[in-house]
Amino acid sequence: MEAVETLKKRSEFLRIRGGARWATPAFVLEAKPRTPGRARTVFGAESDVARFGFTATKKLGSAVVRNRIRRRLKAAVDALAPRCARSNCDYVLVARSSAETRSFASLCGDLEQAFIRVNRVMSSMDGRGSSKRPRGPVS
Repeated sequence: MEAVETLKKRSEFLRIRGGARWATPAFVLEAKPRTPGRARTVFGAESDVARFGFTATKKLGSAVVRNRIRRRLKAAVDALAPRCARSNCDYVLVARSSAETRSFASLCGDLEQAFIRVNRVMSSMDGRGSSKRPRGPVS
């Protein structure tokens, strides 16, 4: 099994903030399609595989707890990404406190459902950049 490609820079995480999102008890999945030329591998070649970012705030606990949560989320992504994640898209999983205690099977079920939801929203975005409807002038 091949390791998933991960997001490293803060700017990559911030770019995804305006995209599609779906919340579950254990995490929030945010996703956004990548524009051509955005993803460069270590050697400078362009990559079209799905990339993932994982965040766990200090509110969740000590470094040991946060790392355990990140490892569980990464394992779920490893299991589901090949068949559920879209290529040329970036995903961020923001951990919640129940990610530590939730069973791995329900964690994977939640992730699969979240992939379905955000991919549906990204399909309807049609390159607009945000899943929010445009607002009219305020009167």
